[in-house]
Amino acid sequence: MSSRITCEVRCTAPVAVVRLAGALHLGTMRSVHQALDDALVGQPEALVIDMAEVSVEDRLALSVFAATARRAEEWPAVPVVLCSPSPVAARWLSESTTCRVVPVTADCAEATRMAGATLRMRTRLEPVAEACRRARELVTDACARWNLPNASGPAALVLSELVGNVVRHAGTPMQVTVTLRRPYLHLAVVDGSSAQAQPGGTDLHAEGGRGLMLVRELAQRWGSVPAGQGKAVWAMLPAT
Repeated sequence: MSSRITCEVRCTAPVAVVRLAGALHLGTMRSVHQALDDALVGQPEALVIDMAEVSVEDRLALSVFAATARRAEEWPAVPVVLCSPSPVAARWLSESTTCRVVPVTADCAEATRMAGATLRMRTRLEPVAEACRRARELVTDACARWNLPNASGPAALVLSELVGNVVRHAGTPMQVTVTLRRPYLHLAVVDGSSAQAQPGGTDLHAEGGRGLMLVRELAQRWGSVPAGQGKAVWAMLPAT
């Protein structure tokens, strides 16, 4: 059994294409998972995984693609598409749960077309008090552009709290992103601190620490994941 697999990432804006070559099995799936996670850090519009040179030696290893798709659904809220699997790999994929969350196409061009365009607005902010106001303006403008009047208020509050958390605790420049992938509006803030975001305690007399508790109550889902040298804190709200 070969113990090597290579992962070449080509960022053909706005899509990231990861070309895998070698044997995929339980011994190499961890390195594939890490490479795909690294490709998501750049927040591409879509992630296409080219399997033309992959020999799948254990069908259980195909679960790495479903895990990546579920991660990408939450952050950075982009589609993941597989392309050019071998006949054996294609059959195994069709028989597995992976195809339920990851589309499979015959070639890379078709995969890129299937990924489609993502509705997204983003900006970079400095860790200053004004950042919260600018974040609220960004999400309000996005909701107006995408005709989401009911989401504007809760989303503006959630994004303001995510940005405020960076200002208070991380103290680094940040990238703020608002993405529409129905049925959810996705909000994300990427900062330069590796310390994972955690809700504060339940002390009602504390002066701070309740921002992420508010996010937890308002969002459908939220989380904090490593992103390069820092982290991404994201939240999903119904897009209505």
